[in-house]
Amino acid sequence: MDHAGDAHRTDLMTITRFVLNEQSRHPESRGDFTILLSHIVLGCKFVCSAVNKAGLAKLIGLAGETNVQGEEQKKLDVLSNEVFIKALVSSGRTCILVSEEDEEATFVEPSKRGKYSVVFDPLDGSSNIDCGVSIGTIFGIYMIKHSNDPTLTDVLQPGKNMLAAGYCMYGSSCTLVLSTGTGVNGFTLDPSLGEFILTHPDIKIPKKGKIYSVNEGNAKNWDGPTAKYVEKCKFPKDGSSSKSLRYIGSMVADVHRTLLYGGIFLYPADKKSPTGKLRVLYEVFPMSFLMEQAGGQAFTGKQRALDLIPTKIHERSPIFLGSYDDVEEIKALYAAEEKKE
Repeated sequence: MDHAGDAHRTDLMTITRFVLNEQSRHPESRGDFTILLSHIVLGCKFVCSAVNKAGLAKLIGLAGETNVQGEEQKKLDVLSNEVFIKALVSSGRTCILVSEEDEEATFVEPSKRGKYSVVFDPLDGSSNIDCGVSIGTIFGIYMIKHSNDPTLTDVLQPGKNMLAAGYCMYGSSCTLVLSTGTGVNGFTLDPSLGEFILTHPDIKIPKKGKIYSVNEGNAKNWDGPTAKYVEKCKFPKDGSSSKSLRYIGSMVADVHRTLLYGGIFLYPADKKSPTGKLRVLYEVFPMSFLMEQAGGQAFTGKQRALDLIPTKIHERSPIFLGSYDDVEEIKALYAAEEKKE
């Protein structure tokens, strides 16, 4: 790689330029979607900056503590939530917001309403902040039929209706991965420019991977197909090599690695969490959307993940997502189990 040459490149594809190029393919577009995405990007930059300073700024303290000035300190996930709510409302392009941090959906006041709904987890994996492990923001965007009279049913749509989905990972670098329904692209924040630059164009997940990612601590509670699949990963009977286990426990980081290197990410239902643990609207759907757009699959143990129709905004679901062939294997195990019954 020519780093010296890169340092003098002036034709960098920024995320703004990329989204504007996409917009030009739709002559009927008025730029609303582009404006909304630019506000999401701004939120990601703000949170990235706060994450980088978390230790110094004591943002990792518990919410409700006060600092020497007597000001209440905000825990990083509370701060991130506020940042995204404000960024999305001020875009003037949203009408309903669903956040992992808020029990109820936020309905934007009529004067600031637009035609989009955004579902998001402002800081996924926030329990990992204190030990410096990668964390991230996950989001999905829907179009609303009646923005002048939005209701909760407008966001309780199947994931296949999403217009766009993405995540921003705050790790050794700040990476934003986005799909607007025509493939998946990755952008990395250049701190010197304050811009996200296209670094991973047209991401395609390998058809089969060598890594499986699951919390083995829950093994005693797994159902038959999951236990059989993990056993097969460790002790393959067909003479192939064992798969490597990689589990960070931060969904954004685990899915990002799966997307780039291939393999499978599993968060099954078990005796402890019979409906699964990950939330459908702002974790399962956006990640499943990205996986499918990159050529992979996402499965709940019963159906294609994006066909699920949620009935509550914080509903949970099991999820198996990753390389096409690896997900096919788990689907076959669930199909065989069903036949037995």
